[in-house]
Amino acid sequence: MEAPAPWRNALKAKLARGELVVSMIVRAARGPDIALVAHSSGCDALYVDLEHSPMSLETAGAICIASQAAGVTPLARVPEASAAWVARALDGGAAGVIVPHMEDAAAARAAVALAKYPPQGRRSVSTTLPQLAFRSLPGAQAHELLNRETLVVAMIESRQGLEQADAIAAVDGVDMLLVGAGDLAADRGVAGQPGHALVAAAFDTVIAACRRHGKAAGAGGLAGHPEVLAQAVARGVRFVSAGTDTGFLLAAATAKVAAIRALGPSGAAGS
Repeated sequence: MEAPAPWRNALKAKLARGELVVSMIVRAARGPDIALVAHSSGCDALYVDLEHSPMSLETAGAICIASQAAGVTPLARVPEASAAWVARALDGGAAGVIVPHMEDAAAARAAVALAKYPPQGRRSVSTTLPQLAFRSLPGAQAHELLNRETLVVAMIESRQGLEQADAIAAVDGVDMLLVGAGDLAADRGVAGQPGHALVAAAFDTVIAACRRHGKAAGAGGLAGHPEVLAQAVARGVRFVSAGTDTGFLLAAATAKVAAIRALGPSGAAGS
């Protein structure tokens, strides 16, 4: 039987081609079925949110493995740039890491170093990884492949990060700058206003930095504001965080319940 082809990060390839890609945030799901939901919904990727959920790394790894098998690129948003989070999330099956609150080039270089094997970084040597379907490859070959395909995403969520966006985008090994519109708006004093001129200007700054350095630009926190999101995509955003698993479930449930209640007699709601 012919051996399967070496691992390829489909999300990274789509971004390199300038395609618009859509991701789901996973916070509440605790089983591999969410990977199939993401696939059936048409998502290109999902990212397990380890920053804003109590999910364990063990559960995150199971979701990442199922996601890869379903043809949906799995990422993990880690709470911080440390080996305890970055290396273990990648060893568990994530195809890349999203690092929040990135504020300067030094922090970006540190994140890359945690995610990449020598000589590009200092990630500890690991073998038989989920990304390679647990096949044993020669060390040099495996590390070259993993370094090339692993995605490193820097989240821009503050004035400091915005001011350093060009320097962060210039760091070798950073693949994408992802604007966290919610945190950025709060940091700029316009919380809850993702359409504010300050936020729009921030997107322009990040997109310009990404273009100068050949990196992808992403948007988080805009899925509930379609007009603002459309403007960001028109400007050059190519990665869109479409919302959370809980948000999708609540929206669909709310719409369905309202539609059923509308079938009943007027004023019967709540009876």
